[in-house]
Amino acid sequence: MVTVFSKNNCIQCKMTKRFLEEHNIAFIEHNIDEQPEFIENLKAEGFLATPVVKLPDGNAFTGFRPDRLSALA
Repeated sequence: MVTVFSKNNCIQCKMTKRFLEEHNIAFIEHNIDEQPEFIENLKAEGFLATPVVKLPDGNAFTGFRPDRLSALA
């Protein structure tokens, strides 16, 4: 399952979620504005911006990356 860490008013977050929905890729979303308990963990992993997309294989990336997301479709 893909996990997306997002924020309110984040254009790249919205684009990432829209891409996943349009390609019928199941995902879980954690909004760090509403669930701040995830922030420290993301920072500890080196992420400083949203969206953070964690893939089922354990890899993760940040930003809207249709090239990486397409591989899931």
